[in-house]
Amino acid sequence: MPSDTSSPTAPGYRALLRNREFAGLYASFTLTVAAGTLSGFALGTLVDRRTGSPFLTAVSMYGATFATVLGAMTLMSVADGNRPRRTLVALQCVSLLGVAAQAVPGLPLAARFGLLLLLGFFQSLGTGTRMGLLAEVVPASAYVPARSLMNITAGGTAVLGYALGAVLLRYLTPQGLFVTAAVLTAAGLAVVATTVRERSIRPPRRPGLRETWTTNTALFSRSGPRALLLNLWVPNGLIVGCEALFISYAPDHAGVLLAAGSAGMLLGDLAVGRLLTAERRRRCAFALRLLLAAPYLLFVLHPPLPVAVVTVFVASAGFAATLPLQERLLALTPDPVRGQVQGVESAGRMTWQGIGAALAGGLAQYLSPGAAITALAAVSVTVTVLSRPFVARSRAVRLERTGT
Repeated sequence: MPSDTSSPTAPGYRALLRNREFAGLYASFTLTVAAGTLSGFALGTLVDRRTGSPFLTAVSMYGATFATVLGAMTLMSVADGNRPRRTLVALQCVSLLGVAAQAVPGLPLAARFGLLLLLGFFQSLGTGTRMGLLAEVVPASAYVPARSLMNITAGGTAVLGYALGAVLLRYLTPQGLFVTAAVLTAAGLAVVATTVRERSIRPPRRPGLRETWTTNTALFSRSGPRALLLNLWVPNGLIVGCEALFISYAPDHAGVLLAAGSAGMLLGDLAVGRLLTAERRRRCAFALRLLLAAPYLLFVLHPPLPVAVVTVFVASAGFAATLPLQERLLALTPDPVRGQVQGVESAGRMTWQGIGAALAGGLAQYLSPGAAITALAAVSVTVTVLSRPFVARSRAVRLERTGT
């Protein structure tokens, strides 16, 4: 299990990148995030141009997250199978086909949304498999720094992706962005296939619905994991809903706002993951969750663009609250099912991002985008405050593995 990263033996980012398998997982993850950023931006722009609907635009950018919960409930046990490399390569192939299909000109919106949901299902399984492999290719003491580096990279890649997407749309159609995303996805597939070796140390299992439900039942029957999952899912998801309204809020400057959010997330993860000890991360978790939502309350005043950019940047540093919460959740998880539990956590977080986007789009049909952003931020603050006692009482009582 991961140890306290305040230990002097916890490796830095350079040491992690000297691990060939981690470097492969990391590079593949980076390329996948870049592809997803460009693809989501392209689809959101295309839907906004065709429909002008804030609801459909928000759902198109984050709608794939709805399908992740289906993966978590049905086949997430594949993340802990005894051939995880082969599983990850196969799932990357499916993602490549789905992104490439989005590039087909004239594809009906219904078909595009169907592809979005299909990709979300398989991507949730890929995330669980990737995180399970991560826990095996790095030492226990390196797990939190590794997650921190990947989170930082996700933020940095999104900054570049949104900025690049905005620039490319001046010269390319949304279909051109989809082609670019497909090329990046193919590169990520090639990297993971050539750098990560198969793991034969896992016990043979028969992944399937029964195995998935057995582990999920054990996970949700414990109050500690339930409270942690609630705080990993709901406040974050509502704030992602705020971000999903940026195109409707400021059509000509949405890329700047999205990039500011990604940059703030990058800075927060860097500071929390590398500069704070495990104990200080635990103490800061509540304040970070408040920081994530409270600044968005300013949007009710429809601030000028520079103020809005700074507000989004500062608030997004609060996304780093996921690190101490994930760290505590992992402490409750037995090794044989850690891939599935992390996959469930990620799938739930992504699903709540989709729920947040849908709520935001629905509210924006009746309220102004600024008012809808403020309302979601207020609910996020409320959930964080009301659930604080339950998170504080969670203790490292490990789940019992009830399946084989």
